[in-house]
Amino acid sequence: MRRFSNGLTSAAAVIALVACTGSGADAGAVGSAGSQAGEARSISPAEKQKGAEAHPQLLEEFGGAYTGPQSPYVVGVGQNIAVQSGLGNARSDFTVTLLNSPVNNAFAIPGGYVYLTRQLMALMNDEAEMAGVLGHEVGHVAARHSEKRQKAATRNGILGILGQIGSQVLLGDSSLGRIGQEIFGTGSQLLTLKYSRGQEYEADDFGIRYLASAGYDPQALSSMLASLAAQSAIDARVAGRDARSAPEWTSTHPDPARRVSRAATNASKLKKVGGLRNRDQFLQKLDGILYGDDPKQGVIEGNSFLHPDLKLKFTVPSGFSMQNGVRAVSIAGSGGQGQFTTGAYNGNMATYIDAAFKGLAGQGKTIAYGAIERTTVNGLPASYAIARVDSNNGPVDVTVFAYEFSKSSAYHFVTMAPAGKAAVFSPMYQTLTRLSAAQAAAIKSRKVDVVTVRAGDTIASLSARMAYTDLREDRFLVLNRLRATDRLQPGQKVKMITY
Repeated sequence: MRRFSNGLTSAAAVIALVACTGSGADAGAVGSAGSQAGEARSISPAEKQKGAEAHPQLLEEFGGAYTGPQSPYVVGVGQNIAVQSGLGNARSDFTVTLLNSPVNNAFAIPGGYVYLTRQLMALMNDEAEMAGVLGHEVGHVAARHSEKRQKAATRNGILGILGQIGSQVLLGDSSLGRIGQEIFGTGSQLLTLKYSRGQEYEADDFGIRYLASAGYDPQALSSMLASLAAQSAIDARVAGRDARSAPEWTSTHPDPARRVSRAATNASKLKKVGGLRNRDQFLQKLDGILYGDDPKQGVIEGNSFLHPDLKLKFTVPSGFSMQNGVRAVSIAGSGGQGQFTTGAYNGNMATYIDAAFKGLAGQGKTIAYGAIERTTVNGLPASYAIARVDSNNGPVDVTVFAYEFSKSSAYHFVTMAPAGKAAVFSPMYQTLTRLSAAQAAAIKSRKVDVVTVRAGDTIASLSARMAYTDLREDRFLVLNRLRATDRLQPGQKVKMITY
């Protein structure tokens, strides 16, 4: 959530194009170029137009484009691997973006748009692995998986999609569907819809084929999948203590551990032996990249969200998770879902809350809400109102709980819960508080630090320098694709996470 956000994200345009195209993940054996049934032969003008329309909104949802020195490198590698698909004849046909996002994700959409987050890049250990991931995503586009997902989404409707992403409140009528789009459908969550296992396998095969044709080691995708499986295991261990909810490549691309051996076997069937990995160049380029949350957008620590620029903090209840976006923090759990965001404020809280409900209802529609109640939370003037809205699956309660930070700025939660159970969020509302200047200054960013192993360095000694209080050695091993029994050699390059 950036410093000057304004209002909830409207994802309707993104939903239409990418709800069924994005970061999903996998079906058959490696074949020759252009031989797969249903494979796209080129990028159509219509696809280019739709991709261009969705691109700015996707940037918003995933933290914007990363502006570090790694970006031109990713663009070059991504365009090189994408052109192997035959969708475009020139590298300029593809728009490749490194995203400023702290989640492990990669995706591509029709129109030649390919995306990789800096967090997933940090998990990689060489250029070939990066090319393999990007090639996998381009493979989804080449195999027209997006069209198949779009047809499925049309059959199920957007409300069915919301059910797939874990919503416990099934939405029905149009006005409530608008609320569902605003609260749940922030592009990034809709992009987590899964491809079928067969589609995942098919995209793996395309990625392997593209690696080989580009001169890379086709085994690189298999090794990257192994790292993803290991990272997934760490994420599962941390989940009980960290409320982060991330659209991760490991979760949207199911069963990475099972796919490792399959990818390795199919890569070995290619006549090509060996190929480029470009480890040294990759690590040199990767050095210094931001890792984890960008403090300018706020950070998630355990069950709390802290924003050093806005100087605020709140905590979600146990069992709820968060995902930080450019314009809002999304909150999800079995008891309901919601967002924390902001809007234009002129000093009148009643007008502010009314505008929030109108934004949820959509143009030309209204939501009838109850009386606006006033209170004080940790010294902050606060107001809230609740609306009971009927859906095809029963009534739900929608709450807007707002806080005045100054005469010209306000922030609010908007939450949805089954009728009569809105109080599940009451503890969260009471946690919002200001951060002191000292508390805000103490929030530090992490980065990837590529270091050269010296004589006497061990996995244990280097792990102790990782910028974490838990699982330091486990994180170090996964980050570098090492085993606990491995011995480090002087001169070897390894990745560290430092402040």
